[in-house]
Amino acid sequence: MSGSGGRDAPARPRRLGVTGGIGSGKSTFAAMLGDCGAAVLDADAMARAVTQPQGAAIEPIRAHFGPSFVDASGALDRGRMRELVFADPAARGRLEAIVHPLVGAEIAAAEAAAARAGHRLIVLDIPLLTESARWPRQLDAVLVVDCSEATQVARVQARSRLDEAAVRAIMATQSSRAVRRAAADWVVFNEGLDLARLRALARQVAARFGL
Repeated sequence: MSGSGGRDAPARPRRLGVTGGIGSGKSTFAAMLGDCGAAVLDADAMARAVTQPQGAAIEPIRAHFGPSFVDASGALDRGRMRELVFADPAARGRLEAIVHPLVGAEIAAAEAAAARAGHRLIVLDIPLLTESARWPRQLDAVLVVDCSEATQVARVQARSRLDEAAVRAIMATQSSRAVRRAAADWVVFNEGLDLARLRALARQVAARFGL
């Protein structure tokens, strides 16, 4: 890429969005891309950080939803908020209007740091990528990690205390598998794969970006 005055400017890092339903293994796959040399930015972790004690979202949440939505430690009461957004979809939008701009600023700062460090590829691990109108427009490509719904339920139950009904309630708030696959440039079908095979697929994807 040529800059002003004929000098060569550093190439902008490519931006790959990695998404998938709960229990699909998307974060595992994103981490494997990180092992290949990509800079991995976890949007969900950033959202959790701004809702921890002293986080930038806490006072706006307290003001908008009331003090009962902030627990004794000063963090977002996730259980109470989860109950609210399941019962009132409009509440989810109000929460996102607080959290998303803060997370967006964190991502922008982390991307700038990754570019300065010379990363060729920035992987954005975004659970609700296809639920957002803005994300696909900001990415160079989208990769979806997919698996059957039965496998999603089994994996989430294995790592949590949630029963099947609770897992399926979470899945119902996410895009369908068909919607996610339709938005994808690549689909990794993570069904019956061991970690070695999944890692090999990650290396293949990374190689497409020169890693």
